[in-house]
Amino acid sequence: MVALREKASSAIVAVTDIERARRFYSGTLGLERLEDGMEGVLVYKTGATHLVVYPSEFAGTNKANAVVWDCGADLEAIAAGLRGKGVKFERYEMDGVTYKDGVHDAGGFKMVWFKDPDGNILHLNSA
Repeated sequence: MVALREKASSAIVAVTDIERARRFYSGTLGLERLEDGMEGVLVYKTGATHLVVYPSEFAGTNKANAVVWDCGADLEAIAAGLRGKGVKFERYEMDGVTYKDGVHDAGGFKMVWFKDPDGNILHLNSA
């Protein structure tokens, strides 16, 4: 049997309005669109993987992280750039975690959460 552990995986996000999603993911987040799939599916390059955005009536119903980016030392600069484009960050209260300018700091491990126009939770961290 071929093992899944040897295969690449991709994140997939449901949206209600594919054109609005295209403006957000291409414009606001600055992702490079690789192709349009069938029925308006968008495929973006994200590091060595892909982010697939597709229309669905169930968009935004997930209450957990939909996509996570490991940003390393670039996290604060990326957050500042997004803040400059009007992205509103989520704030979560957690023991031992400080919060400043949209960035949660857990003893040096930094995290940012924000939502796309459909309410999908997007997460950046300093891993």
